[in-house]
Amino acid sequence: MTYDNTLKYLVEQYPEDFIRYLLASDATDIQILKTELNQEPIRADSVTFLQTANQILHLEFQTLPASTPPLPLRMLDYWVRLYRQYNCDIEQVVIFLKPTTSEAVFVNEFTTRNTTHRYRVIRIWEQDPEPLMLSPGLLPLATLARTDSPQSLLQQVAVQVSMIEEAATKQSISVCTQLLAGLVFEPELIRQFLRREDMRESAIYQEILQEGLQEGREQGIEQGIEQGIEQGRQSELRLVMRLLTRRLGSINSQLQSRLQELSLAQLENLGEVLLDFASEADLMNWLNTIES
Repeated sequence: MTYDNTLKYLVEQYPEDFIRYLLASDATDIQILKTELNQEPIRADSVTFLQTANQILHLEFQTLPASTPPLPLRMLDYWVRLYRQYNCDIEQVVIFLKPTTSEAVFVNEFTTRNTTHRYRVIRIWEQDPEPLMLSPGLLPLATLARTDSPQSLLQQVAVQVSMIEEAATKQSISVCTQLLAGLVFEPELIRQFLRREDMRESAIYQEILQEGLQEGREQGIEQGIEQGIEQGRQSELRLVMRLLTRRLGSINSQLQSRLQELSLAQLENLGEVLLDFASEADLMNWLNTIES
């Protein structure tokens, strides 16, 4: 969910960058469409409408090749709903983020007896990083691109981030870069090149946290208020665990058990302070404080 929300933020903030990269177009008359598609609501990752070209760019970002329902069927379902709602040309692109040898990342169509539906597939680890480093909105994706020297690539991206003149933009892009780089780089290496303080100070970091939590709540409402709160708590717990692992390394089983017992409010508080932790001892002290 962290990666989805990071990429949704980038597409919504920098749609021109993605349109230029994926469609080779310099369209400026752009509208971000709602991503919840009627009839029975499903939510796409990103839907961008190029008004001048009367075209929709639909993006799906995948960290894992497997999904339920299978991705090809989902892409057909998205296309039908979009076409029914907007009746225009639709360009669909699936971007796989994490290297894998799974055959699923090479599938670009749904086929059954009477229907064939095709879409574009991009395996980001096969892409040249240079075009991605030309635009701020694509810089975080550049950390996942093709390279013979991952450390050098991360350093190059960090340099490009440091050259962004506008302070708020630099901070937001730095945070997104660190979050996406976590898919392939160890936290210690990321910290060598990018300011960890940007995480705690950044509004986008807090926005991503809250959006992830809100999605968990919204999904849970369908099963009742009590289940919705629990799903929101589990969503926050997963996010906090990922952040703690990146910050401190592996967390011992005893501490994991204690984290499982935290309430939603306590997990939200932990998400705000964990970037100040330097060791498991800091986490243990914080847990002892709230339990005393």
